[in-house]
Amino acid sequence: QVHLVESGGGSVQAGGSLRLSCAVSGYPYGTMCMGWFRQAPGKEREGIATLNRYGTTTYADSVKGRFTISQDNAKNLYLQLNSLKPEDTAMYYCAARTSCTGSIRLDVWWYGYWGQGTQVTVSS
Repeated sequence: QVHLVESGGGSVQAGGSLRLSCAVSGYPYGTMCMGWFRQAPGKEREGIATLNRYGTTTYADSVKGRFTISQDNAKNLYLQLNSLKPEDTAMYYCAARTSCTGSIRLDVWWYGYWGQGTQVTVSS
């Protein structure tokens, strides 16, 4: 059973930075597809960054050039958030898919495991 725990959220001013972390356990790390999603109040959950077992990444247009997804060898997934904007305010979720081949997707339905989320609030 995959277990995901996010941390690192907080409140920052526009233009600031945060680094989100996701601790992964319960499955051989480095074999899964991993993703970061966010959900703002009253909006649907959206995929913003994903990374497959080969290190290939994909980003939503809204965060491309500002956010970076990465991982280390210690079962941690990261999301570096730079140049934050008020519209980035949302709950941020880490997600995993155990069946991971070459393709990766930003679709919510594609991922089977989710963390509890960490809140990011950006003030103007």
